[in-house]
Amino acid sequence: MNQADTDLPARVRARLERLGPGEVPVTYRDLAAALGLRPPHTIHRLALALEATMREDAAAGRPLIAALVVSKVGGDLPQTGFFDLAAELGRLPADRDAAVDAYRREFAAAVACHLAAGTA
Repeated sequence: MNQADTDLPARVRARLERLGPGEVPVTYRDLAAALGLRPPHTIHRLALALEATMREDAAAGRPLIAALVVSKVGGDLPQTGFFDLAAELGRLPADRDAAVDAYRREFAAAVACHLAAGTA
């Protein structure tokens, strides 16, 4: 993350917590647009901010709010980096098939936890 993005994880979290139940999942592209992110490396910068929220949530024992963000072309799944870091954090299995099933549970938990704290 560059110097200008130091507050991006907090902005990402705040935006995701304001989503209503009908607004999830949200794509990386739509979230970047909602945050007013501009090139260069828009999605990469967003991914780094989401990874920061994943580390915060894992450390606090919360569902991963980053689970609410999916790839437009990924079949309503997050990018590979989400799965890699979630496995590293012990939140999802390393096996991709098992990880997808576990992700769906993580997504449901994130909706229940984080949207309940916001506008839902």
